[in-house]
Amino acid sequence: MDFSLLLVVAVAVTGVIWGLDLVWWRPARQRRLDSAGVGTTEGLGEAAREKALKEPWPVDYARSFFPVLLVVLLLRSFLVEPFQIPSGSMRPTLEVGDFILVNKFAYGLRLPVVNTEIIEIGEPERGDVMVFRFPEEPSVNFIKRVVGLPGDVVRYEEKQLFINGEPVAKELLDAAPAGEPGEWLLEEQLGEVSHRIYNNPRDPGPRVREVEVPEGHYFTMGDNRDHSNDSRYWGFVPEENIVGRAFAVWMHWDGGLPSFTSVRRIH
Repeated sequence: MDFSLLLVVAVAVTGVIWGLDLVWWRPARQRRLDSAGVGTTEGLGEAAREKALKEPWPVDYARSFFPVLLVVLLLRSFLVEPFQIPSGSMRPTLEVGDFILVNKFAYGLRLPVVNTEIIEIGEPERGDVMVFRFPEEPSVNFIKRVVGLPGDVVRYEEKQLFINGEPVAKELLDAAPAGEPGEWLLEEQLGEVSHRIYNNPRDPGPRVREVEVPEGHYFTMGDNRDHSNDSRYWGFVPEENIVGRAFAVWMHWDGGLPSFTSVRRIH
């Protein structure tokens, strides 16, 4: 289900109904009353006149919902959009059940549904956590970390990431983090961003020989390096698929009571 499309349709329908009532149906109701003489003191009483002028229920609903839907559409399309994390591909940065906020204008303002950029503002930077439309199925949103920028040469082998021939610095923090048997917890320095990743030294995982990121595309990876369906498997993210930059976790919900104790910025 494309919620953006449903929201646009709802705004359009309620706006058209309300607009038609303002310029056509309401004046027509008033003219019918005036021509019948019910607007004079000899005509119907005040209660009867109000009843005759009362808006039909579709107009009443449209007038009530249109401003609310319009504000939601503008906020969601151009400022901030909420998402829920459905998988563990970005652990330990993001857990399953985290509710995140995505900045919709960090990489330029885009029209809803068609996702066409109308105002250039900024571009993804190495280390950003980015939401985008999955290239193989654009109706599905993915979230990964930006690893390679246009023109970068990316290589990944033996659990080591290389950018433009240089190994990305990382440091082992814990060889046996709680609840993660066989996993290593490491701190990685990707561009200006320091973040944590998981690696399983026993899992050979995918290997990426040197690939150059084309213009207008990005190479992305999950922080849970051995459990992430990312650019190592299906290729690059086109610029037109970008949704926005994830910047905060505002709630966690895994089926029990919602938790606000993990509110934090995303790095």
